[in-house]
Amino acid sequence: MEQAKVDLFGRGGQVQGDVAQQLQGLSINLGSMRPFVGDDGRAYETILKSGNPMIPTNYATRPINTNATLRRDEWKQLDDAILEVSRQRLGGVQDLIDKGLIFTLGNAMGTTVFEWHDVSDAMEASLTMDGVTRGMGDRPEYQHNYLPIPIIHVDFEINARVLASSRSLGNPLDTTSMERATRRILEMQESMLFTNTTYGFGTTDTRGRNSIYSYVNHPDRNQVALAINWNAAAATGALIVADVLAIKQASLNNLHFGPWMLYIPTAYETVIDGDYDVTTPGTTIRERILKIAGISGIKVIDFLPANNVLLVQMTSDVVRLIRGMGIQAVQWQTEGKFITKYKVLTIQVPQIRSDQAGKCGIVHLA
Repeated sequence: MEQAKVDLFGRGGQVQGDVAQQLQGLSINLGSMRPFVGDDGRAYETILKSGNPMIPTNYATRPINTNATLRRDEWKQLDDAILEVSRQRLGGVQDLIDKGLIFTLGNAMGTTVFEWHDVSDAMEASLTMDGVTRGMGDRPEYQHNYLPIPIIHVDFEINARVLASSRSLGNPLDTTSMERATRRILEMQESMLFTNTTYGFGTTDTRGRNSIYSYVNHPDRNQVALAINWNAAAATGALIVADVLAIKQASLNNLHFGPWMLYIPTAYETVIDGDYDVTTPGTTIRERILKIAGISGIKVIDFLPANNVLLVQMTSDVVRLIRGMGIQAVQWQTEGKFITKYKVLTIQVPQIRSDQAGKCGIVHLA
């Protein structure tokens, strides 16, 4: 099984990766990338006739002149495998989805970069007795920023003999490859949020605003020194809570007032489940932290580097998921359409945001 790959679209039509080159500038009907074999042995595709794409009756099928290898119910088995893997413990991206922090692109395949703006602090209120004195004229300044839109993808194959065997014996399609490919996609998405990896393509400004950053490497994140590793022998519940209060204060100082999600690395999970102190048995450190106003939850992130803690304000002006297309399986033909493979792909990227003054709702304790 291949590792997930990231193909990037940049400004000015620049692309990086084979998949991006084939999809560049296209508004692709994904139904044509999921052809299925009908009961009559012909190949068909599903198209949206009109209206809301969430309503099944707005879709129709039509015959196409292309190669199809899977039946419709077999495509459904692959889709079910995606959903099953998505329920596993990979929580950072799912938090954005659950809290509605999503910006949906209208044409995912045709959007090579996402243009967004931040705004300066402008205008002041005037205090006069008559209300006639003219105040100082001012207006906000908007800055243009660009975010490359990646395609994250993994290839896999379905053996023709295995496929024929499952049909003749009436057995379910083996979705092991599909599940592993989906898992690689989800891991890549979590990596984009929580590891020190930057994805840039094309020209960036002096503050690096035209790159894809994570929570732990965004230039404007607020950094606070970790007083003591939480899993050290000398660490106490009081010291850990003091660290959490310190990063909350750092967020308040940057005019971000919550609600916050606290992300901790794997090694800290059992630490915060220990007793807060010997005088309050039955009260864990986790429970004590959750009593701090504004902290809505604590989540363990396996991709977060050791001894790194994050406090993230869960609002759209701090972070959101730019979504062009959810995780889907498609048919992919190579080498002059003589070889048929399958590909799991998605167009989703986290966008970490700050204002023109560099104020950010992310605090990084390390």
